[in-house]
Amino acid sequence: MSTGHAFRANIGWSQWLGQRLTLAAGMAILGLFIFMAIAAPMIAPYDPIAQNGDLRLVPPSFLHPFGTDNFGRDILSRIIWGARIDLQIAFIGVAFPFLIGTVLGTISGYFGGIIDTVFMRLIDIILAFPFLVLMLSIIAILGPGLSSFYIAMALVGWVSYARLIRTQMLVLKDSDYAVAAVSLGFSHARIMFRHLLPNAMAGSIVFSMSDAVLVLLNGAAISYLGLGIQPPLAEWGVMVAEGQSFISTAWWITLFPGLSIVVLAFGFSLFGDGLGEVLGVRE
Repeated sequence: MSTGHAFRANIGWSQWLGQRLTLAAGMAILGLFIFMAIAAPMIAPYDPIAQNGDLRLVPPSFLHPFGTDNFGRDILSRIIWGARIDLQIAFIGVAFPFLIGTVLGTISGYFGGIIDTVFMRLIDIILAFPFLVLMLSIIAILGPGLSSFYIAMALVGWVSYARLIRTQMLVLKDSDYAVAAVSLGFSHARIMFRHLLPNAMAGSIVFSMSDAVLVLLNGAAISYLGLGIQPPLAEWGVMVAEGQSFISTAWWITLFPGLSIVVLAFGFSLFGDGLGEVLGVRE
């Protein structure tokens, strides 16, 4: 093998290995948090909501590796149990916009015409408002809680998925196999959802991982503002909010929940990047 061929082979191998390492690192981080959420009753050392006045604001120690909060609750236990809620926020907060946006984007891109025009004008109206402001307005109307957050995400977050799928459908509907399916007399529903949509979803699937990061951060922000999970339930955004009054004297109350949010978001980001590289989806 010539030097040039060997160099190109090494570059190809390095790229392949880098893609797999990124994907594996993201999977490892997500797997760790999923394991924490599933095994929380077995691995959490203390009750996450049990209060103990004698253990208020205990700094990190052997018995309490992440310290305790102002109610004497173990921070590590609350982080472990909080993984359940924050993962739920990330997955469910993405699932509903993904489904709605995929269906609407498929219909809009496939049929075009007046249907596409109506959908695009609706998207323009939603995009005219700042995302977080619109989401907060919906939650304020519906009342605080996770259900309101999921509804707000579904009503606002579907736009990005609809635009991605619509763009792909505009291209794929003129492909040879789509034209052949029409000539064979297949129904529009079969052509859209059985033949075209599976080939149009790669970009949306990769984007959903990046979107999970934003959903996770938005969920933590909503809880921080008191519009999401309500105390005493363990949720990382709530924990950060509870510790802000003690940031100068009990830094561990906000530090460890904040790091948990960052690490989980980093895991979703790595997984999305690795998946995009493996599937050949450009950012």
